[in-house]
Amino acid sequence: MSDSVPLQAIAEDVYTAPQLTPEAMASAAEAGFKAVLNNRPDFEGGPDQPTSAAMEAAAQAAGLVYAHLPVQGGYQSPEEIAQCAALLKSLPRPLLMFCRSGARSTRLYQQAISLDD
Repeated sequence: MSDSVPLQAIAEDVYTAPQLTPEAMASAAEAGFKAVLNNRPDFEGGPDQPTSAAMEAAAQAAGLVYAHLPVQGGYQSPEEIAQCAALLKSLPRPLLMFCRSGARSTRLYQQAISLDD
């Protein structure tokens, strides 16, 4: 991906990023990602934030598997954490998760994998 999108490796084959654009989906595919998980609710950042539908269309056009699990920044429910754990087991890797800053996706990932402990 371009140097303008800061990626954080949180596992060998899972990365997080801040808000992506539909145009970034092609770059993600070129970088070798197989799937994208959007953890941001639509319009959380206002009307200029790309919608999940726009992100999904761009991801699919780029050959990526797309999933949307919108969660709040400060709290993820046990049900949302379990949903994330199920997605982590089913989505192809390498996986790119994103939210507003990347922090919520990182927390959600950590909570989801702790269910296996």
